Amino acid sequence: MKSRPIVDDLEPWLRAKLALISQKTKLAEAIRYALSRWEGLTRFIADGRIEIDSNVVERAIRPIALNRKNALFAGSDGGGEHWAVIASLIETCKLICIEPHAYLADVITRIVNGHPNSQIDELLPWAYPATQDLRRVA
Repeated sequence: MKSRPIVDDLEPWLRAKLALISQKTKLAEAIRYALSRWEGLTRFIADGRIEIDSNVVERAIRPIALNRKNALFAGSDGGGEHWAVIASLIETCKLICIEPHAYLADVITRIVNGHPNSQIDELLPWAYPATQDLRRVA
């Protein structure tokens, strides 16, 4: 693996540089931050399932991060909480390959048509009996 020698050299280099700079600087703070999380930062070397960066996760949450200002205009704390629930449902659908618009339309229709409140958990995305037309191709 090409990363191991680089990572093996990086930690002592960071420690040496930290000893040379003022401990009150932002650079010293950043180096201490990296060193205090070294095990987690280097875990990708031993476990090939772990990505070297968080780009996949950042791309997945970007729509919510870009849209979070909408919650400021929800009108109330309750409105903001409702917005958060809907946003969570939509992103969960995306993660488990259910088309969000079709899912929400179907669930709302089921609720309007008398789906029992006592069985509302059945309509959550991960427990939802989605038909083939709601499934997206991953």
